[in-house]
Amino acid sequence: MTTAPGARLCPAQRWRRPAPPPARKRPPLPVAKMAAAASSTSAPSRLRAGAAMAARGAEAEALFEAHTAAELRAVERRLRAGIEQKREELRQMVGERYRDLIEAADTIAEMRLSAERLLGAVRGLQRGGAARPGPAAPARPPAQESFYRAAAQLKLLLDVPEKVWGAVEAGRYLPAARLHLLGGHLRRQLQLDAPRASPILARFPILLRQVAAASHLRSTILQESKALLKSQTVSDQAVAEALCAIMLLEDSSPRQALADFLLARKLAIQQLLNQPHHGAGIKAQVCSLMELLTTTLYQAHALFYTMPEGMPPDPALPCGLLFSTLESTTGQHPAGRGGVLEDEVKLSSWFRYLPESVVEFQPALRTLAHPISQDYLRDTLQKWIAMCSDDIRAGVSNLLVYVKSMKGLAGIRDAVWELLTSESISQNWEAVCRRLLDKPASFWEDLLQQLFLDRLETLTKEGFDSISSSSKQLLTLALQELEVKSGTSALSKQIQFEHNVALFLWSESSSDLPFDAAWVNVANRGQFAKSGLSMKAQALTPCVQSFCSALDSKLKARLDDLLSYLPADSSAAKEAAPAAQPRSAFDRYADTGTVEGLLRNHCVTCIHHVLGCVRDELQSARSLLGGQADAPSDARLNTVLFMARLCQSLTELCPHLKQCILGQSGSTETALKETRSTKKLGKGKAQEVSPMQAKWQAVKAELLQQSLFAYQIWSSAVTKGLVQCFTRTLLLDTAGSVLATATNWDEIEIQEETESGNSITSKIRLPVQPSWYVQCLLFSLCQEVNRVGGHTLPKVTLQELLRACMAEVLAAYEKLMEEKQEKKAGTFPMTQNRALQLLYDLRYLSIILTAKSEEAKTSRIKHDSGLEKVTDFLEGHIDPFDLDVFTPHLNSNLNRLVQRTSVLFGLLTGTENQYTSRSGALSSQELHNILPLASSQIRFGLLPLSMSSSRKSKSATRSTERVQCDADL
Repeated sequence: MTTAPGARLCPAQRWRRPAPPPARKRPPLPVAKMAAAASSTSAPSRLRAGAAMAARGAEAEALFEAHTAAELRAVERRLRAGIEQKREELRQMVGERYRDLIEAADTIAEMRLSAERLLGAVRGLQRGGAARPGPAAPARPPAQESFYRAAAQLKLLLDVPEKVWGAVEAGRYLPAARLHLLGGHLRRQLQLDAPRASPILARFPILLRQVAAASHLRSTILQESKALLKSQTVSDQAVAEALCAIMLLEDSSPRQALADFLLARKLAIQQLLNQPHHGAGIKAQVCSLMELLTTTLYQAHALFYTMPEGMPPDPALPCGLLFSTLESTTGQHPAGRGGVLEDEVKLSSWFRYLPESVVEFQPALRTLAHPISQDYLRDTLQKWIAMCSDDIRAGVSNLLVYVKSMKGLAGIRDAVWELLTSESISQNWEAVCRRLLDKPASFWEDLLQQLFLDRLETLTKEGFDSISSSSKQLLTLALQELEVKSGTSALSKQIQFEHNVALFLWSESSSDLPFDAAWVNVANRGQFAKSGLSMKAQALTPCVQSFCSALDSKLKARLDDLLSYLPADSSAAKEAAPAAQPRSAFDRYADTGTVEGLLRNHCVTCIHHVLGCVRDELQSARSLLGGQADAPSDARLNTVLFMARLCQSLTELCPHLKQCILGQSGSTETALKETRSTKKLGKGKAQEVSPMQAKWQAVKAELLQQSLFAYQIWSSAVTKGLVQCFTRTLLLDTAGSVLATATNWDEIEIQEETESGNSITSKIRLPVQPSWYVQCLLFSLCQEVNRVGGHTLPKVTLQELLRACMAEVLAAYEKLMEEKQEKKAGTFPMTQNRALQLLYDLRYLSIILTAKSEEAKTSRIKHDSGLEKVTDFLEGHIDPFDLDVFTPHLNSNLNRLVQRTSVLFGLLTGTENQYTSRSGALSSQELHNILPLASSQIRFGLLPLSMSSSRKSKSATRSTERVQCDADL
């Protein structure tokens, strides 16, 4: 069956391209003419072609001569591949040109058909105008009229599917639905739904395909309309038309339309969360999610919300768009009357044969579309938000797993803030939420904020766990290197400095002074700038510096990453936020305190982990050193001292540790301390300490406690080793050993009065120096203290060292006393001279090794019972008359000895025991004390000793009185 020109294709052939009109065939070119054209080639061109062929032949021969067979085959393959590539390009070019030619032919044919229709319409108008004044045309028979009516409906029925497909492809789903419903109406009019009872189907069996194809149109329109509902970029009008199309095709209510709309948006959310994510795409996904949520609420208000009765509409917030579109579609509104046929169809010649029921056809719903109540709309939206919240939290949590830095989290948060703060979203947001939900809604605070905090906590924990493990490894490696004995020749310079800090203090290096020391003032230097001299002044060895530097660099990286999530200046940001952003969607820095708390807690946990490792190592070293006699030379002491210095200097060499714990207020702590000190001086009241500063003080206290514990292990080991040698020499009970340790005595002339009143001059010999083993003990003790950097030892540690040493010395003297009291046979007797030397040694040791913290507040000193017991025992071996004569001179010698050795043993005595007996003659204006070196008139001036300027002559006088009291003992 052939179709007339201008007729439409059947639905089954809608995707086939119509055959182009037959083009005019060109007569073939005669063979004679072709031969003549070929023979018309000029002779020079033939010569050039022959020369080219000869050149190519020579080139081929050169190839065969220069290459092997395998290489020639490779050249052949390349040439054939190039030929095939050129052939394919030629085919593509010819195909594209042929396609363009076909399209041009189709366009010309369509233009011809359109021109013929236009001319036919004009001729019809002319005929109608010419026949109007004349008599009416004769009426057609009813049979012919019904035939034309049926033919026109069949023509429209055949055109409907193509028009529906065109509307669907153009995204006009509501006109497509209306045309589809018109097709259903036509099928009912023509009784095509009952194939057996339809006479038309009997004559036109092809209409069966038309009926079958129409069933697919409904599902396609519904599918495309629901797919459009998932998009967040379409306009409100497009969404309203898609919902109207769904309602007309499914004969549903507005409540069902609301459910379809929200279900489509829920599926869109799930689809958005399940998209593949690659780094920066996570930010776009989260922002698209927030935009989808806000757009859904805005469109729900525009489509389904209706103003209460009596309230005027708000031009800035249109609403009820679904109901107005539905009214215009179903013809309830005057603007929607006139049927669903387009103007193009109305201009056709067969349009006048269509019945009125087809021309005026309007789709209708079975039930009235009542507006949705505000309560139902509010409950439905709240349930939808609650239902989507679980999916959003799970999906965003999975997305945030791929964000590996807090800077990335801050970038996503700022992008969400900028999106929600933009004028297009935030302008009417509060009004929409109030109308739809009866309460304000913040998707950031309700959905995302806690997820970001959880991810931030995870990142912080992972970061500080990494710092803890790396610090433990670094500590273990450093301790293994330090356990190498000092005698090993392969020691590095840094390890040698750890074994002997004095060697480090007196070595020179290029880093002792900063490169800009000549022109940059100390006050203008950076906070973290440390010179080599300052490190040496604090006895901070290179190993300690490298460990603290590594730890501080990792803390700085963590802190810098976290600071990107926090405001640059918290106080300034809080003050400027209301003025700079009056319509801010949410306070993106509201969780600053929580974030700083997370940083603080995990940082403290990290330090506790490092301290736990140090504590375990110290306990192990303590147990190993407990049973060794040569403890001072043991390599384990080097590790103990390293850990002591490390804990002592960690707070100073790791400034970012302080910032991590104190937060952004750490920079203002100095000013706060000054303010507090001023207030304390003025009011005398205790000031409150913030929790951050209390935690920082607690960390410092724990570090100091571990440092003191390590120094205690060292002092115990040193005391034990040195006093063992002292005790061994003291208990040697042979004449040779006594003479070997004896020193020169001083001969003193004294005037004595006889019973008759005459004066007699006599000479006595008294000790002026301690025994050699006493001097060796004190000097070795000073050497050990100097080897570990004695000027930086904590005062508590030094006092503990002296206290322990004095206790061991008393124990040695008590053991000697017990041996002499037993009076074993063959032992050397305790002579008066030896008792006098021992008493001199004991008093000298008690003065040197007595820490000032142990002195009483009164002027008298309460002696230890053990010291009194040993003193009484030694004095019991001296003649009482001689003891009375010797005591003043013995005290004078002892006083002079203490003065002379106060500088030599200054690391033990400190500046408090450096005194002078002449201070009473000084004026009150003197700001320094002096050191007498001889009792007679000296030739040179006295040596000044540097002390604190706050110590006046009054304190010096008190020191002298204390020493004189010690000497009187």
